[in-house]
Amino acid sequence: MPKLTKRIVDAAEARPAPYFLWCTELRGFGARVFPSGRRVYYADYRTTGGLRRRMAIGEHGKITVEEARKLAINTMSDVIRGEDPVEERITRRKSMTIAELCERYLKAADKGQILGRARKPKKASTLVSDRGRIEHHIIPLLGRRLARDLTTADVQRFVREVQEGKTAKRYKTKARGIVLVEGGDGAASRSAGLLGGIMSYAIGEGIIALNPVRGVKKPADQKRDRRLSPEEYQALGRVLAEADEQGESWQSTHSIRLLCLTGCRMREIANLRWAEVDLSGSCLRLSDTKEGRSVRPVGQAAVALLRQIAERQAGAHVLPATRGKGGFGGIPDAVERYTRRAELRGVGAHTLRHSYASTAGDLGLSDSTIGAMLGHAGHGVTSRYIHHLDAVLIAAADKVAEKLSSYF
Repeated sequence: MPKLTKRIVDAAEARPAPYFLWCTELRGFGARVFPSGRRVYYADYRTTGGLRRRMAIGEHGKITVEEARKLAINTMSDVIRGEDPVEERITRRKSMTIAELCERYLKAADKGQILGRARKPKKASTLVSDRGRIEHHIIPLLGRRLARDLTTADVQRFVREVQEGKTAKRYKTKARGIVLVEGGDGAASRSAGLLGGIMSYAIGEGIIALNPVRGVKKPADQKRDRRLSPEEYQALGRVLAEADEQGESWQSTHSIRLLCLTGCRMREIANLRWAEVDLSGSCLRLSDTKEGRSVRPVGQAAVALLRQIAERQAGAHVLPATRGKGGFGGIPDAVERYTRRAELRGVGAHTLRHSYASTAGDLGLSDSTIGAMLGHAGHGVTSRYIHHLDAVLIAAADKVAEKLSSYF
């Protein structure tokens, strides 16, 4: 076999069993071709004690053959100095802390190597949530623990402590105002789910053998069953009207109204751009949601509110940031502030979305119609080629928005 080159590696055909292509120019440097067609570069050497080692350097396509060659040369240099790179790698992996593992997981996710829904790389918005849960819950409680030593009992204790609010806090940021970190059942369940994914990644990387999150009892998120009653809607409407009269940020009050009248997720409203608003078509053509592209019908009450906002400003975002650029980041604080004034307990942005869906159910709309209105996976109108929404969906959204607008 001549010098290993990209052309040779690319041309190598898959066989029923894995095989190696060895480079004659650099002894011990080769590429392994798997039946799946996957190709991985290796460095083959013997330790000073005569033990044969074969260390994976990187996957073809993710690194070039020349990059792999340089890494192989470095590996061979370490061997000449009496070191054992494979043993060092094993030792390093076994001594990795949870904080270090999380950092490695996020780097892999940024490269698109962590798959989420539909076996596709995790969305940027999902990674923002993952980083938040890692930073605010996982690292404070488990960051210093060694990944190999984490037990199911440790994880169960972690879930209990997040439930009890041990990691809950409130702090200010320059860009987004006040950030609320909550404990409770929902935070505990979702953080444990993320931790399970991180530990599954660790198994695939050879860092641990078993997932300690498996078998852990996670609480149900009771907040998601909460809905507003007509009296609570009225109380919230009065608080918003008073805030407007007192000259409070119009982004704060209108963000709550938009959440109530559209059933959208908080991030969808915070990042909503005018380019995604189709007033004549009575819909929002969202380019990036939890389910990907999504078209949402909106009722006339929501359309009227959007027209009112359009008259006030002409920026790219429907709700621009009060300071700096980008969308309005103060929705969590607005929800907390106004629901507290209205004396509503256990109400978050998702409560408003759930209440929208519940109101639709009260009006006799079918589950499939409600699912399409909310953009749920399997129900949403997601095609990029749809230009006119079903009149039934628009009428349904109009019916719900008309009912809810009476409170505002």
